[in-house]
Amino acid sequence: MFESLTEKIGGALRNLRGVGRLSEDNMAEALKEVRTALLAADVHFKVAREFVERIQQQCVGQDVLKGVAPGQQVVKIIHDELVRLLGEGTTALSGARPLKILMVGLHGSGKTTSSAKLGKLLKKKGYRPFVVGADIYRPAAIDQLEILAKQEELGFYSDRATQDVPALGAAGLAAAQAATADAVIFDTAGRLQIDAGLIEEVKLLRARIQPDEVLLVADGALGQEAVNVAKTFHEALQLTGLILTKLDGDTRGGAALSIKSVTGVPIKFIGTGEKTADFEPFHPDRLASRILGMGDVVSLVEKAQENIDQKEAERMAEKLKKAEFDLEDFLAQMQQVKKMGSMQSIMGMIPGMSGMQLPDGADQQMARTEAIIKSMTKQERRKPELLNGSRRKRIADGAGVKIVDVNQLLKQFQQMQQMMKMMKGGGGKKMMRQLEAMRGKGGFPGM
Repeated sequence: MFESLTEKIGGALRNLRGVGRLSEDNMAEALKEVRTALLAADVHFKVAREFVERIQQQCVGQDVLKGVAPGQQVVKIIHDELVRLLGEGTTALSGARPLKILMVGLHGSGKTTSSAKLGKLLKKKGYRPFVVGADIYRPAAIDQLEILAKQEELGFYSDRATQDVPALGAAGLAAAQAATADAVIFDTAGRLQIDAGLIEEVKLLRARIQPDEVLLVADGALGQEAVNVAKTFHEALQLTGLILTKLDGDTRGGAALSIKSVTGVPIKFIGTGEKTADFEPFHPDRLASRILGMGDVVSLVEKAQENIDQKEAERMAEKLKKAEFDLEDFLAQMQQVKKMGSMQSIMGMIPGMSGMQLPDGADQQMARTEAIIKSMTKQERRKPELLNGSRRKRIADGAGVKIVDVNQLLKQFQQMQQMMKMMKGGGGKKMMRQLEAMRGKGGFPGM
């Protein structure tokens, strides 16, 4: 997400190198490119214009601080303005118990999945969540919510026989209270577009259950259309927050950058993938840092703490230190890294690497590597030297790859082991020279 915007803003700011004082003239071209980048990202034209004007007012006439590049000084100003644009202040949910959350949105925005994702997130925070399937028009939505609730061990209620949505909501609330749940999430029906019937139904449900939060689930890939949808729902229902979904795809980011400014409603959560774990609280400062290529170390550390076993990490570190790392260990590490999300999303959190693009199919390559290692016996993983021709063919057949893929993986792993031994022996400089040479030849595509 935002890769194109990050690249274009970075290019605009590089033009300020060597400038001793920020003036209207030397800022004009850079800010013109920033505005163009925002419009290309589908940011509302009025929001883009006001954003650039505020930056210009703060920048023009400022002396460049000693030891600070002009581009870096402007990046700080742009970062602060991005945080302001995305929404300053708290994005936390109400502290009410039981916490009643009404989920609304158009059909296809990811409402049902987001209901389960939010339930999982609240469960991790110590709540006892309960989900209510109130989409009476789409039985598949109720089925999907029930499956996800069972998978994440959330309470669940629905009534496939009724056509009375407010009564269903009231019954669901009673069922949640009987189950001693302290967070109740109501998944409502959507439409392909906003109509009077949809709004009236949700209004009646809201009046019946009296929710503490009314969250609009909006498809981040819709750009300006998502902003228009948010405005209409807010006027009818007085939204308390927004959930932007599908921010892991090729969305240009316009919705995220415009929606708070246009509607005045804060973004509270973002969906970054299809899995129930791909859901996180929204932090304006962290997203601003990602957009400017500054990474997001805090989120990266949080993901690592959440998904990586500390004792296992220490054991692996010791094995690496002793150069005793085998394919069994490598498989375990890959599986832990996968829990943190896609390789591209992890790269986006590392400072200086957020604008870099991994080769197409990097995650597929990782999955293929995992399949090859899983096709080996435990003994073969621990002693790769046992892998003769017939064993390699069996592994290739089991993983659905060619023998050359198996050979390439083993060769790369052997090179990695050699480097670990060099590090153990203090040959760091020689190892770095080898890494540079290998990077020029394509590096470790499977590692």
